Amino acid sequence: MPKTEAELMSFLADLGIAASTRRHPPLFTVADSQALRGEIAGGHTKNLFLKDKKDNFFLVTVGEDAAVDLKQIHHEIGAAGRVSFGRPEMLMELLGVVPGAVTVFGLINDTAGRVKVVLDRALMENTVINAHPLTNEATTSIAAADLIKFVEATGHDAAILKVSA
Repeated sequence: MPKTEAELMSFLADLGIAASTRRHPPLFTVADSQALRGEIAGGHTKNLFLKDKKDNFFLVTVGEDAAVDLKQIHHEIGAAGRVSFGRPEMLMELLGVVPGAVTVFGLINDTAGRVKVVLDRALMENTVINAHPLTNEATTSIAAADLIKFVEATGHDAAILKVSA
C-alpha cells in the first residue's frame, strides 16, 4: 500500500526537514500548475517517469519550464538505449502515484530501490524546491538541500545532472 501524504509529512519531520504545504485544485499539467497554484516561491518541478529497453526505471525531476530531449537523455542518465514513458501501472507500483501526480516524493514508496532518480542541476540551483506531496491537490515546499537529504533517506542516490536544455 503506497504511503499517504500524512505519512510523507511524518517522514520529513522525522528527518528534521521543514516543509510547508499549500492546498489547491488538482493540477495535471505544468500549465494547470502555473494558472492555479497561486504564488509559491522557489523552483517548481516537472517529473518524467521513464524506462529503458531493459526495464530500468528513472524519475527525472527538472524545473517546470525545462526542455528535455527525450531522444538524447538516455546518454545523460545512464539508460540502456532510448527511453520511453513508464506505464501508469508501474508508476503506481513503484512510486505509489497516478499520472498527473508524479513527484520526487514518490521515492518514499520505492522501497526496493528500483527507480534511479535524476535531479536536474538547473533546478537544484533554487533555494526552495516545490513538488506534489503524493497528490496533485497540494504543493509542498522544502529547501533544495533537504530534498537531497530526503532522496538519500529513501535509500536512493541523488544524482544531480544537467539534463535540461
